[in-house]
Amino acid sequence: MGDGQVSNSVLFDAPGPRAKRLSRILSIGFGALVIGGLGYLIYLLAREREIFNGTTQPGLFDSSRWDIFEDPALWGFIGQGVINTLTAAGIAAVLAIIFGVVMALLRTSNRVWIRIPTSALLELLRGMPVLLMMLFILLSFSTGALWAVVIALTLYNGAIIGEALRAGLTALPKGQDEAGLSLGMTRMQSMFLIQFPQAFRQMLPVIVAQLVVLLKDTSLGFIVGYPELLRSTMNNLSSFFGSRYTFSFFMVTLAIYLAMNISLSIFARYVAKKTSSVQS
Repeated sequence: MGDGQVSNSVLFDAPGPRAKRLSRILSIGFGALVIGGLGYLIYLLAREREIFNGTTQPGLFDSSRWDIFEDPALWGFIGQGVINTLTAAGIAAVLAIIFGVVMALLRTSNRVWIRIPTSALLELLRGMPVLLMMLFILLSFSTGALWAVVIALTLYNGAIIGEALRAGLTALPKGQDEAGLSLGMTRMQSMFLIQFPQAFRQMLPVIVAQLVVLLKDTSLGFIVGYPELLRSTMNNLSSFFGSRYTFSFFMVTLAIYLAMNISLSIFARYVAKKTSSVQS
């Protein structure tokens, strides 16, 4: 018996035939409950309902609740919201990575008078609500809605990326720095040419996950008046179409956000795969 099997048998008893059968029954029952619950939810959304004046309103999946999306002009408004969302997210992502690299450098400094204030600043930025930062920047500095969104997203996500890069640098073997110094490099050259590429590659999943959070947090720009996707959708809904299309608009907005986030994740996996193949 291997070491892994011995360790597992010490931690818990292997399930017998009765326990396996019970586990299978419970899994099937839970799956049936989930499927049944989803089916009932779809039924509730799809059925006709009576509104306040006694008339009936078609279900949420009726074609009359979605026909507005046949209008090309509407997609023009939504497309502009997508462009605004990607603009804010793109600028903030680049600045957040740069800010994170700088914070990681300062956080790993040998000088205590640099390292301790940087640590305090990172903790402050990570603990502050993004929306509060947006409002503070907008009201205090009159930057405009776009830059209030960008700066707030840069500071918050850059702090998290910086801490992730610091953890990646700390996890590297000590010999990495010494090897660079032995080759005649300065500490900064060793950091950027040897250590940072490895730390960035190791922390890429964390960084990508944070960029997905950044992209989703652009929707907070709705509060400060930035015309990103959610605000563009809601403005069209309230100005032209009323509550009849609320569900439809939110579902389309959700689908667009999912498409953008999934595309970002796929692209990041592609970059990670290419980077690994080049390194090997």
